[in-house]
Amino acid sequence: MDKRLKRILPRVQKPARYTGGEYREIIKDKAAVDLRMAFCFPDVYEIGMSNVGMRILYSTINALDGVWCERVFAPWDDMEREMRENGIPLYALESGDPLTAFDAIGFSLGYEVAYTTVLDMLDLGGIPLHAAERTALLPLVFAGGSSCCNPEPMADFLDLMVLGEGEAMDNEVLLLLNRAKREGWDKRRFLRAAADIPGVYVPSLYDVAYHADGTIASVTPKDGAPETVTKRLVRDFENSPFPTDQIVPSTEIVHDRVNLELFRGCVRGCRFCQAGQIYRPVRSRSAEKLVAQGIEALEKSGYQEITLSSLSSSDYRQLGELCDGLLDYCVPRSIGLALPSLRADNFSMDIMQRVQKVRKSGLTFAPEAGTQRLRDAINKNVREEDLLESCRVAFAGGWNNVKLYFMLGLPTETDEDVLGIAQIANDVLHCWRENAANKNRGVRITISTSCFIPKPHTPFQWEKQVSREEYLRRVRLLRDNLTARNVVYNWHDAETSEIECILSRGDRRIGAVIEQVWRSGGRLEAWSDFFRYDRWTKALEDCGIDGGFYTTRERGAQERMPWDHINMGVKKEFLLRERARAYEGALSPDCRHGCENCGARALNGGACDV
Repeated sequence: MDKRLKRILPRVQKPARYTGGEYREIIKDKAAVDLRMAFCFPDVYEIGMSNVGMRILYSTINALDGVWCERVFAPWDDMEREMRENGIPLYALESGDPLTAFDAIGFSLGYEVAYTTVLDMLDLGGIPLHAAERTALLPLVFAGGSSCCNPEPMADFLDLMVLGEGEAMDNEVLLLLNRAKREGWDKRRFLRAAADIPGVYVPSLYDVAYHADGTIASVTPKDGAPETVTKRLVRDFENSPFPTDQIVPSTEIVHDRVNLELFRGCVRGCRFCQAGQIYRPVRSRSAEKLVAQGIEALEKSGYQEITLSSLSSSDYRQLGELCDGLLDYCVPRSIGLALPSLRADNFSMDIMQRVQKVRKSGLTFAPEAGTQRLRDAINKNVREEDLLESCRVAFAGGWNNVKLYFMLGLPTETDEDVLGIAQIANDVLHCWRENAANKNRGVRITISTSCFIPKPHTPFQWEKQVSREEYLRRVRLLRDNLTARNVVYNWHDAETSEIECILSRGDRRIGAVIEQVWRSGGRLEAWSDFFRYDRWTKALEDCGIDGGFYTTRERGAQERMPWDHINMGVKKEFLLRERARAYEGALSPDCRHGCENCGARALNGGACDV
């Protein structure tokens, strides 16, 4: 360990974040590898180490001969201050080497508000921010993750982006880079060759032109780059990599447990949900394989809890068989089994009693809207009767803690819909009073609301976001009508949602705003400790950009979106059809009850595992 690092670690919070040396970390001989990659997560250690995707890719990349992938996380502000004052550049945990020692620097982008942290990590590592400044082949700076479905706001800073699931293409990019390094290619030749890999987007190979009103006129590919870049996905999910010999962190992380991924995609088709659209089609693993993977991961890690995770885990067809197989191992060893993703319309008390034999947690449901009319508009095919029946069964079974998640500002929402949330809270409370097995413990009903953000590649991508003032008015309306002392109300702040909307729907002009925010101190802004709304409004003003252009402006169906040259599998005709159904209040069936021809099957050879 660097002597300077030894001196500063006693002065910072949670020094174990920065030391490495964890059980099962992968160490390779530098002299025996041809290519080194720094896998960067733009948040602190305990968030990044909880990310299932990072664990999978760390394992698959390190399985390549001659390639060593190491982890890099953003430091907390106290550590960054010490590093800058003592001249310590950002480094990888495995080797302690600075970013400048690596051939490839890859970022995981799952949340738009983390963009400023990407710039901060590059700067702290001694890497020029702009792709145009990095004229040499190495280091290659690239990114992947769900936020890359609109790559334009970060186009100035990244050499390329991988669209879709990294297991399907990261290794191809690295092998091509290794060849280019070996054969002495220049950067331009490499980027042009990389653009031929399906799923790889090279921003510098596309010119963007704008109309006088600020909307996009054209996106023109250069040097033979494809007009449309289509995401890649793992077709054989049953046999896709899942690391059972994962790193065991030396300090507590957010999800300190085994996370078992049941399937990818979602059958539901909620019209506001980006993940439910961009991860289509559904692909699952068999219960037999999942049981074997879960037990092996528990044995190798020593964890005392395992979580079944997917977008809607209770939709997994073999859930009962899977739970029984895991519980045969978990119960005798007092290992907890958690199923956090529940739906009120398929809640099973039998399943919940089985998975919570070791420890009983609260229940969480997401009705999303306060009235059936609005739930139909957003295609959230859940009735209040389903929710109340689930609560009745749970309360009778001894549960006394329920969390309910909603959104405010959804398209077509009225005050009646907002007040409907308060009515649901009262109905759930009444349900507990009538059905609770043990009333002595009381009940806690938590209502949480967030502000709707119209996300790319969803049926609501053309919609406007309500203003901050209007969102807060609806918050006050709901708060004033939640009067029972057993009901707790939490709401997400409006300012962060507004900035997230700008970043998620932005074009290349937003890159200048991101950079100015970083230069004025913005970093780790996914944390309320560091987010400053006034920094963003000043940067928007200084860059001559009206934030409302990206937030409170409804977009026409014919307008070209910044992400229209990115194909995430779902056809625009399908999204427009679903948008029209929203205004009709018409439901669409989930994928198990009729294919709506969204287009995603084509990426998976015509298959969808529903």
